[in-house]
Amino acid sequence: MRDEVIWITGASSGIGEELAKQYAKRGTKLILSARRKAELERVRNSCIHPKNVKIVALDLTDFVSLPQRVEEAKQCFGRIDLLINNGGVSQRSMIVETDFEVYKQLIAINYLGTVALSKALLPHFIERQQGQYAVITSVMGKYGSPFRSGYAGAKHALHGFFDVLRMEHQKDNISVSLLCPGFVQTNVTINALTGDGSSLGHDDPATKNGLQVEAFCRKAIKAIDKKAWETYFGRKEKLGVYLKRISQKLLHFIVIRSNVR
Repeated sequence: MRDEVIWITGASSGIGEELAKQYAKRGTKLILSARRKAELERVRNSCIHPKNVKIVALDLTDFVSLPQRVEEAKQCFGRIDLLINNGGVSQRSMIVETDFEVYKQLIAINYLGTVALSKALLPHFIERQQGQYAVITSVMGKYGSPFRSGYAGAKHALHGFFDVLRMEHQKDNISVSLLCPGFVQTNVTINALTGDGSSLGHDDPATKNGLQVEAFCRKAIKAIDKKAWETYFGRKEKLGVYLKRISQKLLHFIVIRSNVR
């Protein structure tokens, strides 16, 4: 049993759901957030200790409401020790065919919503002189890939923001863990936005053959426990992070040759 309170966004499916189940086995007190309250209820009921799980439904694009959602979350157990920023949406479309409104949506969900929620929680962490942010970014936060321009841009932005947050609030005993997976077996590709804003609607071989979500979440939790600054996960795709340091041109040609839409 661990006396900690963890808030997970994007908890209605995929990585967020599996993180909730694994943390629940440790006896952790959980706050689950996403837009779909019914799905959050389902996830809560699937956890081993559902009485230790509270729900705060939210929409990351409703920036004005997020400070109130923070107050609701704080009232669940009296404090928050760790915020896992997991909510987000992917993309599958070429730049030339992507409506600008789609880019705005990708930035609003994947970047600005996460920033707004994290900033609203920051005074609570400063007051307590402790706290941790864990951010599920992507290897796309370290290098780009065709058909993912807006997604990669938003993930790159997360790294910039949270690197600075770590610098500014080390003095307040606030830590930041950036978790960068490659392909994970979830519905992220099926739900990815296309050029006109509609969902892709089908999976791809790379995602189907990616890390099992259970395995990724076990590794992610270990990295969070260690308060690791930045951790990469995946098979071949995580190697791109290191290859870019050696030769960005070589990475460029390898990604083009191996890329799947």
